[in-house]
Amino acid sequence: MSAGAPRLLVISPNWIGDAVMAQPLLQLLRRQHPDSPIDVLAPGWVAPVWRAMQEVDTVIEAPFRHGALQLRERWAFARQLRKRAYGAAYVLPNTLKFALIPWLAGIPKRVGYRGEMRYGLLNVVHRDERKPKRPMVSFYAALASAPVAVAPPPGALPRPALSASAAQQAYALEQAGLDASRPLLVFAPGAEFGSAKRWPAVHFAELANTVLEKLPDMQIALLGSGKDRPVCDEIVALAPAVHNLAGSTSLDQAIALIAASRAVVSNDSGLLHIASALNRAIVALYGPTDPAHAPPFSDVAQSLWLHLECSPCRKRECPLGHHNCMRQMSADMVWQPLQAMLRNPPAS
Repeated sequence: MSAGAPRLLVISPNWIGDAVMAQPLLQLLRRQHPDSPIDVLAPGWVAPVWRAMQEVDTVIEAPFRHGALQLRERWAFARQLRKRAYGAAYVLPNTLKFALIPWLAGIPKRVGYRGEMRYGLLNVVHRDERKPKRPMVSFYAALASAPVAVAPPPGALPRPALSASAAQQAYALEQAGLDASRPLLVFAPGAEFGSAKRWPAVHFAELANTVLEKLPDMQIALLGSGKDRPVCDEIVALAPAVHNLAGSTSLDQAIALIAASRAVVSNDSGLLHIASALNRAIVALYGPTDPAHAPPFSDVAQSLWLHLECSPCRKRECPLGHHNCMRQMSADMVWQPLQAMLRNPPAS
């Protein structure tokens, strides 16, 4: 990279899955500005995702409290950013407080979507006013170009891509107490957005017992945050042979474990999109959300969705109280595509 090329700043969304789906934006920026280092300003809980992207030069962890304006702190932080001589900033969150930072830092080109009270703070303003909304990959990738009415579809864009080295994978397996010589299957039973996205614990347990009966050499690890620990405990109570790692691994370690796995079964969550960007075989479970909006992009992937009349409702909790979009998706329905993935794994 040329020492004289201006740096680019990308301001991260707050959700892990959104950060992953923004990765094609970085691939496009790298093509357009091959000599410009790309920095990412991200919350601490999302930073490991950006560190797994080859296009990122520096990850700067945001020192702000979630949801707080902290205007004085943002002004002081922006003065520090000014010293890095950014030529452009790409503001991925739609909030006022994040659009303030590049404006206060004097970054000449400030790109983002029209959001809350951001006029003047951004000077390249995109809009997404059509129904249905743009798929997430298209939503973020569109920021690499001039505003357009219709964004390129996901199939016309680079796929999200993360990486974890062999050494990182080996270390994560050792730390988790897993056997590197045995195949690994990862379950991601959590969903930060709300319980409506969660496939029932009893179904995960039934699937785990089926896998271990048919493929006894398989290891099954449950990944998630500390908030997912109670759901994972329910699974372990019904399938004691699985390894409950929810809340006991860092996100860096979770990324490495997913990279080391043969396949992943996941709700529509951040870990699903990490698995997709690592090109793992995936069975993705959708209920209240539409798989077309944020699908997996792996070479081998199966999205399951029951197409019920009430879905996609996009609600955090089932508004009808029955949760049929997930409950009626049986363990056998998941086992059918999963067994082929486990018995005939794709090349790494």
